[in-house]
Amino acid sequence: MKKPTPSYESQELRDFGEVLRGRRTIELFLRKLVPAALVKEALEAAVWAPNHHLTEPWRFYLLGKESVASCLELICDIVTTKKDAKMGEFKAQSWSEKPGWLVVTCRKSDDESTQREDYAACCAATQNFMLYLWKAGVGSKWTTGDITRDTRFYDIVGINADEEFVVGLIWYGYPKLTPTQSRKPIDAVLIQLP
Repeated sequence: MKKPTPSYESQELRDFGEVLRGRRTIELFLRKLVPAALVKEALEAAVWAPNHHLTEPWRFYLLGKESVASCLELICDIVTTKKDAKMGEFKAQSWSEKPGWLVVTCRKSDDESTQREDYAACCAATQNFMLYLWKAGVGSKWTTGDITRDTRFYDIVGINADEEFVVGLIWYGYPKLTPTQSRKPIDAVLIQLP
């Protein structure tokens, strides 16, 4: 049976656009765990990201309680060193309220062009993961802060820095609060050439 020709006027397409426009970075989460099966489904959708030469450079690390506890100690130390102990404790406390932790990495390549393409693919995979969760009512935040570049973080997660680098730490969970946001009109960023 032949598929009908897609129409840009379909409700299904408009609904998909609403999912894309509706996704928000979530800072505050409810204390409710996301089912492991849903996270796995989101990861299975993630790996269908565009990927030049099908190198599949991504790796995903789901952090458990022990790994998260080590990360909380590490961020407390990082912030205490940069600012002060009170701020370090505050940061660790706020991070302890993040229900789900996923680290996305990219395999390193000696070829600059391949590395750039692979990083882009990992970013697209991360977005796929976040959008899939959003459609299921789960919010997320993608961070690339100091902790993701700290060698101690690599040790906690078990990342071989000679072979891969961190694309991001993704927190996920059910949103406590969903912020509003806006974007520039498309005419402000679209350059149409003859």
